[in-house]
Amino acid sequence: MTLPAMKPALLVALGMISLPAASLRAADVSANIGWNSEYIYRGIPQKTSSAFGGLDLQGGGFNLGTWAADVGDGLEVDFYGGYAFDAGEFSFSVGGTWYTYTGDFDDEYLETNFGLGWKWFTFDVELGYYKNFDGPTLDYQFYSITAEFGGIYGKIGSFADDFDGSYYEAGYGNTLTAQETHILDYTLAIIHSDATLLGGKSDTHLILILSKSFDF
Repeated sequence: MTLPAMKPALLVALGMISLPAASLRAADVSANIGWNSEYIYRGIPQKTSSAFGGLDLQGGGFNLGTWAADVGDGLEVDFYGGYAFDAGEFSFSVGGTWYTYTGDFDDEYLETNFGLGWKWFTFDVELGYYKNFDGPTLDYQFYSITAEFGGIYGKIGSFADDFDGSYYEAGYGNTLTAQETHILDYTLAIIHSDATLLGGKSDTHLILILSKSFDF
């Protein structure tokens, strides 16, 4: 897949700025900050003890947002946008994500994102392009299925094409409150990544995520 073929992924994300103008004028605005005991993304460790934060706009099914995390050598800064809707017990979403880095930790990724949900299950497909510094550009797909009920969840994620490997995640998330006041959200999870994904040896991590959201 060539770069021009992947440009629609960016257009989906950035085009949300103009397409749903009426919806975004009445959009809900929220922000979040948090901390990972270890930042692990799609089964791949990024950094131990990582702070993060983001900003989101939502209106009429459309969403725009940005999110950043400390990866040691600078920041990971993501930009994303999309559209989601429900049809009976089913939910659907389509969008785009652009992953960038302020340092040399990694190079840019572009993705087109699709999601399908039914009751407790969500199936996600990501079609991606990796710039890969001065090396050959790489194409990949990422597939995941998540089951969630009452704060308990399980996930299986797997890469295909130029990327390969799988991981398995299970955890529990909830909100800590005091006298009906929202203090923070927390998630405790265990993640097992296979040897193919990590390039040699499988590994298992127990992580804690703490976050706080704000509505404006």
